[in-house]
Amino acid sequence: MVREKVTVSTPTLRCMQWKCVESRTDSKLLYYGRFILSPLMKGQADTIGIAMRRALLGEIEGTCITRVKSENVPHEYSTIRGIQESVHEILMNLKEIVLRSNLYGTCDASICVRGPGYVTAQDIILPPYVEIVDNTQHIASLTEPMNLCIGLEIERNRGYLRKMPHNFQDGSYPIDAVFMPVRNVNHSIHSYGNGNEKQEVLFLEIWTNGSLTPKEALHEASRNLIDLFIPFLHKEEENLPLEDNQHTVRLSPFPFHHKLDKLRKNKITMAKSTFIDQFEFSPRVYNCLKRSKIYTLWDILNNTQEDLMKLEHFRLEDLKEVFGSLEKHL
Repeated sequence: MVREKVTVSTPTLRCMQWKCVESRTDSKLLYYGRFILSPLMKGQADTIGIAMRRALLGEIEGTCITRVKSENVPHEYSTIRGIQESVHEILMNLKEIVLRSNLYGTCDASICVRGPGYVTAQDIILPPYVEIVDNTQHIASLTEPMNLCIGLEIERNRGYLRKMPHNFQDGSYPIDAVFMPVRNVNHSIHSYGNGNEKQEVLFLEIWTNGSLTPKEALHEASRNLIDLFIPFLHKEEENLPLEDNQHTVRLSPFPFHHKLDKLRKNKITMAKSTFIDQFEFSPRVYNCLKRSKIYTLWDILNNTQEDLMKLEHFRLEDLKEVFGSLEKHL
């Protein structure tokens, strides 16, 4: 059991705290966490609980296998000699594979094994930024000395992706994908006090599929909620320069300097709350930035061209991609 407490002071509440009161791993594919937030004024626990539940179930990204490619399969409901399972059963087994990644968009993977024997998730050949949560997950049983070679398409997204008939191509079969890493969320409220002095305690229970912990899910959902509400603050801070008392954004002249004009006008709050996950960076650039502890737009703007070029494996083309993507979105 793990316990954690964080204290937050607000104008309306003197001392608001959240705690992780229980944390356990029921299996490789099922994590559980129980959290409390208190004290809250009457009605606030329900407001926060409903918003957090929706954000946990609908706003957190997950990684799934979304397409299988094989030239030797005539159709989805066929059988292959030497394989115990039908093609449809293999597709359903691949759908259940739980992945963890820093992927942006899609990438390719593959399986190439020789029977007889069992094919499991361990046999999937993945790029370095994608990881399998449980390598023992079953895919197929080969009963004869034969080769099984298939290609996979992996995608990071959110929500639910339903395969459509027009997505079927020769030798390519889409898979329904459930990108939601949070399996279930419960929230309950305990009230105490009398009359107008009533206060509330919010209890949150979170179950995840093992690709992230309940605490990580809680942090990401909170961050996503903040991002959704940030636009409402822009009008009030329209004339605020991109600097504060402790930090000043350092930008040195370089060939792409004109692309930063718009970025100079952005607000501190937005810059600090806009994470690099929201931009269309390639996996290479995304991983370079994250390895160097650059997580937000604010972090990027507090690095000069020379600073970015000193990052490990970072190239001039990567610099163009970073500022091109920022200009496109901002």
